[in-house]
Amino acid sequence: MTLNARDLMDRLVAFPTVSRDSNLDLIDFAEEYLSGFGARTVRVPNEEGTKAALYAHIGPEVDGGVVLSGHTDVVPVDGQAWDTDPFVVTEKNGKLFGRGTCDMKGFDALALSAVPLALERGLKRPLQIALSYDEEVGCIGAPPMIDHMVSHGLPRADTVVVGEPSMMKIVTGHKGGIGYKVHFRGFEVHSSLAPTGVSAIMMAAKLINWANEVNAENAAMTPGPVAAEFFPPYTTLHVGTIHGGTAHNITAKDCHFGFDFRIVPGEDIAEWQVRFTAKLAEIEAEMKVVRPEAGITATQYFSVPGLRPEVDGKAEALVRQITGDNGTDVVSYGTEAGQFQERGYSAVICGPGDIAQAHQPNEFITVDQFRQGELFIKRLVDLLAA
Repeated sequence: MTLNARDLMDRLVAFPTVSRDSNLDLIDFAEEYLSGFGARTVRVPNEEGTKAALYAHIGPEVDGGVVLSGHTDVVPVDGQAWDTDPFVVTEKNGKLFGRGTCDMKGFDALALSAVPLALERGLKRPLQIALSYDEEVGCIGAPPMIDHMVSHGLPRADTVVVGEPSMMKIVTGHKGGIGYKVHFRGFEVHSSLAPTGVSAIMMAAKLINWANEVNAENAAMTPGPVAAEFFPPYTTLHVGTIHGGTAHNITAKDCHFGFDFRIVPGEDIAEWQVRFTAKLAEIEAEMKVVRPEAGITATQYFSVPGLRPEVDGKAEALVRQITGDNGTDVVSYGTEAGQFQERGYSAVICGPGDIAQAHQPNEFITVDQFRQGELFIKRLVDLLAA
């Protein structure tokens, strides 16, 4: 059964694939839809079997194809004031409202809609579709999928278009990132005897203050040519949430928070890991002088390489040919494009919608942007068939 792009978006948005939940119902649908057109499909499940990535190959069994890449997970709607059902696409005033319409089930729908068009036109170069999971919690699902694509006999594509919302502008670079779940373990005493205990919160504040100091140092530096393209034009350190303590008059036994880095392409992620580890060791040593049982645990839960602007990149040339966009754009958020590039693909970002709408209540993509996405797909198929 052939569905148009809008029908496909309706179907995809209806699956509530919040990252904390399974995406298997959506993958079942996409796999059945693709297989119905004779596409070769492969699932790559997570270790628990609760989620899966899916990739597909359409067209001749030759190298040199194009990958359309998107993620299937969305962020939660909890606590957000929506005017419509977030899992039903609602059209109003030239906008299509729904969780994921912009980020990024709209693009996923466009990618799936390319398949019957590709079969009708007859491809000389293949089209591949890659749908991942857990992008919203650190781009976790794409690496095993990409590795599987490379190692399991799939004809090697040379170009990847990651359809994150960019207003159909070409994005050739983004920052990388690493994230840690940090646990400070203190020692409880009455706050009147604070010097005999260890406050996990107050010691954690030393690490957080270090983040502020490093951010200020980075901001004061003259950025290099790559960094200068970004805003802000330097690597940033960030803590977004913090939890700890049991009562106002007790030194906190525990403090938990996330700590992440947004790293300019070209800077060594490993060097930032070394600096972070050294700071933890310095603070932990201070804690143990008071109470040997105090300490710090930091568990890395994601690492996303930056996307480097390529010299004479095939992906950039392809997308510029399709869109006519001659501008230069980079973004400070991370995507799966850097993970494809790290594995030898030429990659860029180009997709419909405005990133400012991502994760927001009443998330939407404009009808015009979605139509521009449809035109992009048609032109891409024409090129692959030429």
